[in-house]
Amino acid sequence: MDRKQIGRDAEQHAEQFLNRHGLRTLLRNAHCRLGEIDLVMQDRDTLVFVEVRQRRHRRYGGAAESVDYHKQRKLIQAARYLLARYPHWSTWPCRFDVIAFEADSAPQAPLWYKDAFRL
Repeated sequence: MDRKQIGRDAEQHAEQFLNRHGLRTLLRNAHCRLGEIDLVMQDRDTLVFVEVRQRRHRRYGGAAESVDYHKQRKLIQAARYLLARYPHWSTWPCRFDVIAFEADSAPQAPLWYKDAFRL
């Protein structure tokens, strides 16, 4: 299986996991010139920007650790773009979550880092 398909599968599993925990999907793979947000979801009255990461091995660190400062900046820029594009969301509280599928975790067992980083 190629990397893109593995990534799509991880995003699909993350979305299903979050749906089971009460979040509602608003957008998938929201692209802009500044970056991409894997999932945009609603958790009650909060807008949630979700980054999904998967690692097959820990050679270069874990999945969650790969959402470093530079990746966070790109996600924040993309979120700002989406808030400008969808102005009705701009009044909602926002948070950034990370769903990580680690190499050493049980198959398809995501780790959910709620409010993983802030502006």
